[in-house]
Amino acid sequence: MNGRLDFQLEAEASDSHARAGRFRTLHGEILTPLFMPVGTNATVKGLRFEDLAQSGSQILLANTYHLLLRPGPEVFQTIGGIHNLTHWRGSFLTDSGGFQIFSLSHARSMSEEGAAFRSYVDGRMIVLTPELSIATQKAIGSDIMMVLDQCIPSTADFETAKRAMELTHRWARRSLNARGESPQSMFGIVQGAMYSELRRQSAEVLTQMEFDGFAIGGLAVGETKAQREEFTEFTASLLPRDRPRYLMGVGTPIDLLEAVHRGVDMFDCIIPTALSQQGVAYTSRGKMRLNRTVYKFAEEKLDPACDCYTCRTYSLAYLHHLKKSSELLGWQLVSIHNLHFYHRLMASMRTHILAGTFRTFYEKAREELVREDEERPKGPRPRVRSTKNYESRGAFSVHRTREGSMSIKDSASGEIMHPGADPGIEADRLYVNQSRLADRLREEGKEESELVIWDVGLGAATNAMAAVRAWELVQSENENVRRLRIVSFENDLDALNLALLHTGNIKHLRHSAPREISMNGVYRSENGRLIWELLHGDFLELLGSAVVPDLIYFDPFSYKTNPSLWTLETFARVFQRCSEHDTELFSYSASTRVRSALLAAGFYVASGLSSGEKSETTIAMTEQALLRRKGSTEDELHLLNERWLERWQRSDAPYPLLLTVDEEPGVRSLILNHKQFR
Repeated sequence: MNGRLDFQLEAEASDSHARAGRFRTLHGEILTPLFMPVGTNATVKGLRFEDLAQSGSQILLANTYHLLLRPGPEVFQTIGGIHNLTHWRGSFLTDSGGFQIFSLSHARSMSEEGAAFRSYVDGRMIVLTPELSIATQKAIGSDIMMVLDQCIPSTADFETAKRAMELTHRWARRSLNARGESPQSMFGIVQGAMYSELRRQSAEVLTQMEFDGFAIGGLAVGETKAQREEFTEFTASLLPRDRPRYLMGVGTPIDLLEAVHRGVDMFDCIIPTALSQQGVAYTSRGKMRLNRTVYKFAEEKLDPACDCYTCRTYSLAYLHHLKKSSELLGWQLVSIHNLHFYHRLMASMRTHILAGTFRTFYEKAREELVREDEERPKGPRPRVRSTKNYESRGAFSVHRTREGSMSIKDSASGEIMHPGADPGIEADRLYVNQSRLADRLREEGKEESELVIWDVGLGAATNAMAAVRAWELVQSENENVRRLRIVSFENDLDALNLALLHTGNIKHLRHSAPREISMNGVYRSENGRLIWELLHGDFLELLGSAVVPDLIYFDPFSYKTNPSLWTLETFARVFQRCSEHDTELFSYSASTRVRSALLAAGFYVASGLSSGEKSETTIAMTEQALLRRKGSTEDELHLLNERWLERWQRSDAPYPLLLTVDEEPGVRSLILNHKQFR
């Protein structure tokens, strides 16, 4: 028998490492490859278990860390486990809490024993040990338990990665011992960051232990897409053929296809439901953004090739309306569809592996799964002006001030990009000058090291072009100017393309770079020392594949237009990406919600210069950046102090956007115990 799961390998694809198999948990038979929806608190947000079953879900993933804090092991022990509590008749896999240890890097302490952190529920200190993690999972009654591991950024140096891997091995043995005679299955987790030697060593150590399956950990936490695929294939090749292989925290549909091709059987990720909240749907026609005005009158269904409840029942026009109205029903309906799409994709891969046609399917699907919804949908719509209209494009229109300057306006919300008299002047003041970009480009001894700027919210390219101009000015004075890479994130290029029709009035666009970005997605200076690249799509999807930034110009539209970009989750993801680096973030917003989200995410936060319209802006920084700032005689840093903390506690809106009432005590504890206020 192949472990407690009795894994059976049914077929392997030719000219590919793709596998089809089956195994049996305590609650039924499971077919692979498979995707597991993420149900952090024993629920997949916004969905009933009936919806999950109808979508094709076989296993749900629940979060041990969160369930330890609420409702607590004693509830599961009394009621008889998670299945009795939820009435879900399928299987559950519980993670160990290792990723939460990674996520709380600023608010926990590590030791051989475990990770000590403060509960966000009641503020008490908890030491999460392998024994406590497994005891909690046994009480929960999940079908598959995960060992407690130490997850670190995939870009960590060799010695850091080696220490974390060795601790993971010791914790894996303790986790296995803690299981005892429980019939629940358990997976080991291979670590080793981006080092083949460590990955090989980790696989050798763990496969000598009696695990029922193996997970590939430490990926999707900082590396590029190419690196993730390389190390997925390499690590999978080191694992036993007769045990299931699980790639943790991945990913998009194309990620799943590529990983199955490289020998992986199981996946989990929040993407299908998290992007549903943003109105993003995965369909046979490509990834669709339902807030686009082209869908306002579309009477056809979301996906003509889909038979899910959403596609059978509702039109694109209605889903567009729900998204524009921020109705929860829209999130729910798109989640139903996205999960159905994911499960159908996994089923299709399985069918083709068994039929011996996977390679042909793979070559076709890898093109289809990266398509975007650039074309207008078919169907009746009102008469619209020519696409050569110079006054509006998509969701954007031209805004002319009384002084004669021009900017771009979001027609739905009425928000204006850089509403000051001259957008270029505001960009220079708040972002380029405040980040001391010119000085950093002149730093001696760093000419060949690349300074990286994340430009979050490309818009009409105002901030990015301010950085380009600053680099060109320094280069004109000094041939040894430092290399610069600007990475712009944007999911809608209509604003830039509209602005490019008005270069006579929008001065910062009188340059070849913005048009190159619009047409080709990349611009390089003649000497190659300046590279500006566009990452077109959802910021949360793309930030993991971008090189770690030194400076972040965080300038999307406000939370009224882009609520998901101003949440604690977003800033926590950004902090995870750069927490070990000297990184500064600059934003025009000085709202209490934004500053509390940055603090809770782990950043140190200071007030920045006024923008003309606002008396203050915001600067956030990692600890390394803070130390550099404090060591500079030129910088006057105004960290938020006890006076701000007092005002924060009296505020009518003290907590980050979209935070639930249950999450507020935890965030309050993180802020009150932040090192900045000690």
